[in-house]
Amino acid sequence: MNHFSSYLYHLKAGSQLVLFLLGIGLLTLSCSEEIKYDDHKIFRYNSHSGISSLDPAFSKAQYEIWACNQIFNGLVQMDSELTVLPCIAKSWTIDSTGKEYRFQLRDDVYFHENECFGDSKSRTVNSNDFLFSFNRLLSKELAAPGSWVFNNVEDFSAPNPSSFVIKLKEPFPPFLGLLSMKYCSVIPKEAVDLFGNQFRSNPVGTGPFYFKIWKENEKLVFRRNPNYFESDEAGNQLPYLESVAISFIPDKQAAFLEFIKGNMDFLSGIDASYKDELLNPMGKLNEKYKEQFQIYRSPYLNTEYLGFLMDTTQPILKNSPLKIKKIRQAINYGFNRKKMMRYLRNNIGSPAHGGIIPKGLKAFDSLKIQGYNYNPELAAQLLKEAGFPNGKGLPSIKIQTNASYMDLCEYIQGELSGLGLKVEVEVSPPSTLRQIISDSEVEFFRGSWIADYPDAENYLSLFYSKNWVPNGPNYTHFKNAQFDQWYLESSKETNDSIRITLYQKMDSLLISEAPIVPLYYDEVLRFYPKNISGLEGNPMNLLDLKRVSKN
Repeated sequence: MNHFSSYLYHLKAGSQLVLFLLGIGLLTLSCSEEIKYDDHKIFRYNSHSGISSLDPAFSKAQYEIWACNQIFNGLVQMDSELTVLPCIAKSWTIDSTGKEYRFQLRDDVYFHENECFGDSKSRTVNSNDFLFSFNRLLSKELAAPGSWVFNNVEDFSAPNPSSFVIKLKEPFPPFLGLLSMKYCSVIPKEAVDLFGNQFRSNPVGTGPFYFKIWKENEKLVFRRNPNYFESDEAGNQLPYLESVAISFIPDKQAAFLEFIKGNMDFLSGIDASYKDELLNPMGKLNEKYKEQFQIYRSPYLNTEYLGFLMDTTQPILKNSPLKIKKIRQAINYGFNRKKMMRYLRNNIGSPAHGGIIPKGLKAFDSLKIQGYNYNPELAAQLLKEAGFPNGKGLPSIKIQTNASYMDLCEYIQGELSGLGLKVEVEVSPPSTLRQIISDSEVEFFRGSWIADYPDAENYLSLFYSKNWVPNGPNYTHFKNAQFDQWYLESSKETNDSIRITLYQKMDSLLISEAPIVPLYYDEVLRFYPKNISGLEGNPMNLLDLKRVSKN
């Protein structure tokens, strides 16, 4: 580990960690009413991106979602298989139209104890709390990024304290999945009335942990909720941990060293700076770490791809060869995705030999959806049929990307050069790249889509013609009448098997028309010490700590 030893001198990051750990110690000394911390019951992890708000209405970024998931609950929740399960709602019914959802609430769910409740300290959750929380999410004054989840809602109502009803404008089968998002958490009106805009730093929820202290960019601490309503299969109250401690070390290499030294209990994903130190080319732990750590892997609902601009009315496509479908197909056949994953990703993820729908969703079926495998002979034949044998006469093609994906694009550049295709890779800052893609100023670009909710509709919406940017996420400006018809049919179909069949038809049509080059389907990758148990996940990469224990 010689070349990593230099990272030990990241004094700024190291001092942040020291301050963080000292803060934990001081917290136990200064709060006489608190029980003493047991290190075996503290779960420690780093949030290098920082956290801007603990208000679930603003939980847009992953690390904010992770933090809010420890503090808040909603009507429903998801398990590791993306099955929607009861949470504060103990049961629900959906009427025959698919538009009315009626939830029956538990009567043993308490808000965290807080000064906002006065002398009573806390109270039980009732249906009016959901009415308040959901209407607040929709309010123009709040301007929350999560308000879109209720775009299809006609009405909320609370007929009695234990019943909550949602009426949709149109049937939308993935709606229960939307309700599992942290945007849809329940919060008490008393806390919002007391803290106002500072609710972001004074959160009150019902979750397995309650908010204790937050020194922004230094430390964030949650404590075990002694009144939490969920238990394990043996009847033991959850959570098992006493505390969750989050640090904010911005340097990923420095945070990795702290993990290696045992000062962190969790490392999510992998950075290029330590990828080869931790993993071998096959994606397995290197020998020297096998006794110390374990890996959790599962499909992650993230598809990485290259996108083509399909709107031929745009000036940039006037003389572009990418208007020709056979050229786009040739590019898809022209590089080895398996080799790309092995040498550039250490086999983290799966080569995308299907369409836009990733592994982890029921609609993904590699046997039914035949995408693009490496076939240079067929790629050469397609170029010849398009009028450019061996790429002769074909203008140079430019891929727009950001620095994080330059290696992937340069790999594809090298592979396609063997077919006679001249490819340039142009790197732009992420914000600039997003803007020029939105403005249809690039013909070929790197993109990705992480699911907002676990349904293939979320991916297929990228190609529905009425979702052209700026009205939606259709950045390629793909338009196909048959696709649109299937998309509308699927959005109203309540039979799961019929809807999945429609999804697969749409995905196959996308493969045929080639508005994108699927690169790979991502993976949830988590590293943690051998003494940690119960730390699983799901394809949404949610961090759920209520069943985690340290031995």
